[in-house]
Amino acid sequence: MMQAEQKITQILDAALPVFVRFGFRKTSMADIARAARISRASLYLSFSSKEELFRAGSMRAHTRTLNEVAAVLEGKGRAIDRIEMAISVFQRELIAPFGGSADPEELFAANMALAADITLEARTKLLSMLTQTLIAAVESDEIELEPLQAPPAQLANIIVAAMDGIKHARVDGSSLADDTKLFMRLLRVAVTSRTSQ
Repeated sequence: MMQAEQKITQILDAALPVFVRFGFRKTSMADIARAARISRASLYLSFSSKEELFRAGSMRAHTRTLNEVAAVLEGKGRAIDRIEMAISVFQRELIAPFGGSADPEELFAANMALAADITLEARTKLLSMLTQTLIAAVESDEIELEPLQAPPAQLANIIVAAMDGIKHARVDGSSLADDTKLFMRLLRVAVTSRTSQ
């Protein structure tokens, strides 16, 4: 890795915990420079504003996560198990890091304000990957969608919508992982083909 790339990595690695701790609005470039152990002047040579820096972090996180999700979905094993692992990766990399914030909703809102195009493109790619996985599972009789009267693309959209809803909803102290596992149990029961049981 070239020195400039190492510096960008160092800055982005340092910035996320700062944004999580202080929130987007209260984080300053000085805070990020301090966390990255560089001068403010050096930070400004790489990023002209915290908005640009936040956007770069969002791009990196979404790209890395989608690559990992693709690897999981293209791997071996039952489709529903791979979908559950892919969702777990997505949540661990893109949602859980904000969970330690005093105001995660502010960070999610900042992401949509500054990087909506990145987030929406990632969502489109995720939907496509889930749809292809579901299509293959239907074709191999691993799952059955006829009882649901839903095509693979519609079910993929419901899965992604559920993931979004789960990140915002907590009941009786349940965790993101607990609520996701419940959703996946429901999905598994709904789509399991009789011939694959």
